[in-house]
Amino acid sequence: MLSTLADQSTLGSWVTWLTGGTPDFMISRWIFLRLLGVISLIAFVSLSVQITGLVGSNGILPVGSFLQAVKSAIPGIDRFRVAPTLLWLSSSDAMLTILCALGVIFSITLILGIAPSISLLILWILYLSLVVAGQEFLSFQWDILLLETLLLAIFVAPQSLFPGFLRETMMPRIALLLLWWLLFRLMFESGVVKLTSGDSSWKDLTALHYHYETQPLPTWIGWYVHQLPDLFGRFSVFLMYVVEIVFPFLILGSPTLRAIACAGFIVLQVLIFLTGNYTFFNLLSIALSLLLLDDAQWRAILPHRLQSFFPVSSTLPSMPFALGILFCILAIPILLVTANQILETVLPGVSFPPIDTLDSLLSPLRSANSYGLFRVMTRERDEIVVEGSEDGQHWFPYEFRWKPGALDRVPAFVEPHQPRLDWQMWFAALSPYEANPWFQNFLVRLLQGSPDVLSLLASNPFPDHPPRFIRAELFRYHFTTLGEHRETICE
Repeated sequence: MLSTLADQSTLGSWVTWLTGGTPDFMISRWIFLRLLGVISLIAFVSLSVQITGLVGSNGILPVGSFLQAVKSAIPGIDRFRVAPTLLWLSSSDAMLTILCALGVIFSITLILGIAPSISLLILWILYLSLVVAGQEFLSFQWDILLLETLLLAIFVAPQSLFPGFLRETMMPRIALLLLWWLLFRLMFESGVVKLTSGDSSWKDLTALHYHYETQPLPTWIGWYVHQLPDLFGRFSVFLMYVVEIVFPFLILGSPTLRAIACAGFIVLQVLIFLTGNYTFFNLLSIALSLLLLDDAQWRAILPHRLQSFFPVSSTLPSMPFALGILFCILAIPILLVTANQILETVLPGVSFPPIDTLDSLLSPLRSANSYGLFRVMTRERDEIVVEGSEDGQHWFPYEFRWKPGALDRVPAFVEPHQPRLDWQMWFAALSPYEANPWFQNFLVRLLQGSPDVLSLLASNPFPDHPPRFIRAELFRYHFTTLGEHRETICE
């Protein structure tokens, strides 16, 4: 009896500690939520200028046809669980535009600090709706990372309606720990999958010998880094392993160790940002990393005139206990699923069927995910060149806005915007065309002269009427060497 009471007391203490407020990360929360608002704004604006061309009624993969296929395959109410999207109400182009516009509006309210919890919930629903509708075009890891971050940020956000630091409530520890856990998984899994994938280039540290040249959308800085000695690339891979596999464990340590982890993560993301176009992924990773810094560390680096904006917050009220308990209950399935995922990453083949079932039930929400970019390194760069013709003899290329095409065009920066068709063309070049039905649809839209699809391209060689013939040719691209570059400049 005494043992049972002691166990209950210990459990109660843990629950009280987890649901209790922490006053030491109020500045981090303020900065994190504003950055998350900016990142959401970028994501919705980026989508708004291309969504109809991708999945509109005259787009490459019309969402109306997709939802009809889901309805036919999964009759009844279960289809709403499998494809959770507001576009069940209407799959029109106007609805797609409205969802993007609402995303922009509520991103701005989040930036301004207006009803942050409500804004985050609405942003999560809107972005989930668009990710489901986007099919292959919104299947990237930063899309699910944004969804998971938006959902967990609801736990963190103050329960206030109007902006103002003194109107905030302290966030429960469980909320901060969940976001730290997300950051841990993002970094740790990204490192481990490279070692467990069986790719020899990650094991012998030569992966970066290929990466800068073969990544989806390189930058001109990536070209310069590609010219550096192979020893530099091997050392860079080693340092990357240190940051991605060792540094995540510093999150569990003292404030100083967490600050070291934060600095390492940010430096890694800045280097990735400079050498390749990875949309808002780097910004989102940096925003999560900044949550590792406590208020004392922020006050040590912020200009004195800004510190008065953040008064000492130890007297702020805690979140209502009942709401904290609700957050703990909601956190349980997230922790179970993500812990199982990270175990499967470290020990491939190990699984727990009950948790796998729970994972399957939650997977349509795309908010409890495993991560790991470039687990297998691409060794060669193949590019698809799409051409049209009036007579089958004279062919003219369709130029894309950002992916490598014309040989005299320098790789450019496009991040944090993501040209999703350009990205998907990189994947299409890695497999036979039969494995990419969307690519066949893309060619059909070019033959039809779809304005929405043509707006995704840099140029249309047939402005008056569509071509009679269309073809796609595969070419192998390589970066020029320094010598070839000098000869080209001289010419």
